[in-house]
Amino acid sequence: METPIIYNGVPWFDDERHTVNAHGASIIEDGGRYWLIGERKTDDGNGFGGFACYSSDDLAHWHFERIILAPQTEETSLLGPRRIGSRAKVLRNPNTGKYVLLARTDNKKHTDPITCVAVSDTINGEYQLLGAFEYEEAPLRKGDLGLFQEEDGTAYAVFCEGDIYRLSDDYTSAAELVVKGMAPGSSSPVLTKIDGTYFALFSGKTAWDSNENYYYSAPQISGPWTAQGTFAPEGTRTWNSQCSYVFPLKVANGSTVPVYIGDRWSYPHQASAASLVILPLAVSGTSLSIPEYWPAWDPRSASQVLLSGHLIPAKLNSNHVGEEIRLPFDIDGEGRVVILGSSSCHGGYANVEITDSRGIPVLSQPFTFYAPTRYNGAMFIGPLLGTGDYQLSVRVLDEGSVFHAKDGTKLGSEDTKVVVSGVRTLNSADYR
Repeated sequence: METPIIYNGVPWFDDERHTVNAHGASIIEDGGRYWLIGERKTDDGNGFGGFACYSSDDLAHWHFERIILAPQTEETSLLGPRRIGSRAKVLRNPNTGKYVLLARTDNKKHTDPITCVAVSDTINGEYQLLGAFEYEEAPLRKGDLGLFQEEDGTAYAVFCEGDIYRLSDDYTSAAELVVKGMAPGSSSPVLTKIDGTYFALFSGKTAWDSNENYYYSAPQISGPWTAQGTFAPEGTRTWNSQCSYVFPLKVANGSTVPVYIGDRWSYPHQASAASLVILPLAVSGTSLSIPEYWPAWDPRSASQVLLSGHLIPAKLNSNHVGEEIRLPFDIDGEGRVVILGSSSCHGGYANVEITDSRGIPVLSQPFTFYAPTRYNGAMFIGPLLGTGDYQLSVRVLDEGSVFHAKDGTKLGSEDTKVVVSGVRTLNSADYR
């Protein structure tokens, strides 16, 4: 088995070599396994394909379980044909034994947010949509949400603008408004507790672009909540990500490390090119930070991994549609191919294709060279490959990551440039 390594900012692949497609995600440890739950996106915009569940023994190798809550066919359903879902979070209720899913539902213009609730007997089962998540017998219309569970089973939901609600005993409704309007203008809320201190993380509203996420701290869930500023170095736009979840990782020495999960969106190719940024958090009292970016790290020790491997010379710096590089590479044992390059505000999409020695395609999909802040490193890391000879191609597409804010402002790529600086092959012996 390949060494378990978490790769940041590149698409992941499951054990069938399909892109892991779960966004607005959370990771839960349950029954001796890790479970990744998030929204399934289409690759032609922001289409909603249901909420997906993946499982893993080591946080690095993932198996697709199923769509646990699919789009509904009924026009009146909160997840009906004219609506979408996002921000799914799941908790196990200790009183009922049920797994409870809360998510945002909305129309396709994002102007009618309603929180929904669904339940299942197993974490990876088919969830039954119960309807709207209510407070005082009225549906909550709050937008993005996050969930948090205390050690005693008491659970809370946090929403945009910083509203926090205590959940009912069965988690299917809100019992009490605990905090009102902590973070005006916020999005993508996360609520957690680390070493007795409560933290609430938020992003700003910049459509699919990342921004400088920020946080609040409090000695108890009801407050007082104190604004603490950003938690990643200024100018990194939270390492080009949007906060989604914080989970406690138990490492080999017995300690627990809080780990940040953030989305790196890639509109319109959310299914193939969007990725996750997962990094350990540094916490001291009310101070929380992600001081540095690790392209790869070992979840067993929460330590950075340096990737060496065999470097194959390859150069491409172009925005000319169809221009490409082609080169052979080989894998000894098990390994992966890595495309090195640069991302920036001028970056666009390229298509990567891997074929085996018989010319049979192993993989073909778009990936991105766009980022609002410049980065040099791995642009793409392929799925696990067996021993053999392969052919790699990278071809410039006539497309950039272009989208608009709600006020109509154009955001995203300023060009369609693809910048490749080299290719590496990684075998198990190349991790150090």
